[in-house]
Amino acid sequence: MDVDDLNLFVRIAQLSSISAAARDLGLSPAAASARLAALERRLSARLLHRTTRQATLTEDGLAFLPHAEHVVLAADSARAALGREQAAPRGTLRVAAPASFARMHIVPGLPDFCSRYPGLALDLRISDSIVDLVEGAFDVAVRYTDLSDSSFVARRLAPDNRVLVASPGYLKQRGQPTTPDDLVDHACLVVGTLDLWTFRGKDAEPIERRVTPSLRINDGSAVRDAASAGLGIALMATWCAADELRSGTLVPALPAYPLISTQTLWALYPSSRELAPKVRVFIDWLVERFGHQPYWDSGLEKLLVGDP
Repeated sequence: MDVDDLNLFVRIAQLSSISAAARDLGLSPAAASARLAALERRLSARLLHRTTRQATLTEDGLAFLPHAEHVVLAADSARAALGREQAAPRGTLRVAAPASFARMHIVPGLPDFCSRYPGLALDLRISDSIVDLVEGAFDVAVRYTDLSDSSFVARRLAPDNRVLVASPGYLKQRGQPTTPDDLVDHACLVVGTLDLWTFRGKDAEPIERRVTPSLRINDGSAVRDAASAGLGIALMATWCAADELRSGTLVPALPAYPLISTQTLWALYPSSRELAPKVRVFIDWLVERFGHQPYWDSGLEKLLVGDP
């Protein structure tokens, strides 16, 4: 039985579409349909219900799928055991990532990644909504999370450092807060639902304050720009506001009370089994790109430990 045919069947099952799976594997829809039909004839079983819009598993297909997945993963593992050169990544890699982060820190590096792996096509879906990796047939997701979902395997990419910022003009006009309690007298800018701000107090105990936003936007870059324009104080991830902090467009608003974050940037993938070469090389590239201390935090060390 041809492993490539099994891989085609598995990808159709994941994407619920023969055409989408064909594109993913570099085939024409007609060729993919012909290969699927030939596989079904060899098995003497109908694996998929086909319509013009989608393909869904039959009862036989549901029974056959886990066995096909096992063979495909075993074949990938066998190729990987021969070494990186023998297991050159191929096909399409489907990646989900947060929109602002992807625009600022993944997309600018893609020329390097694509030149390293010319046989790999990248399908990058950027959205600040949490996507379902399995239902969306994603190979890997880049996500800021506290890793509460144990059904995924994760590799740490970078810390989630945060800082309270405002423009110098805003602080000159409204005054600089000296404690978290002073925030009630200020315009607070909130990213999405992140209106519970947690600070490290003088005795290292956490101090939580839920702010009432004067402006709420579901995009970190937009909130950063609003803070830069003098609209208020914002809680920002350093990956989003590092350039503005270095230039002085934004300054720390409450440096004596550093923010506490329980989140980390992770690469998540849906299986603990041997990684396919395409997933492995992408995660390795992200780790190499961001480093132990990510480049966007360079020069901000004093700010992050709470030195006034």
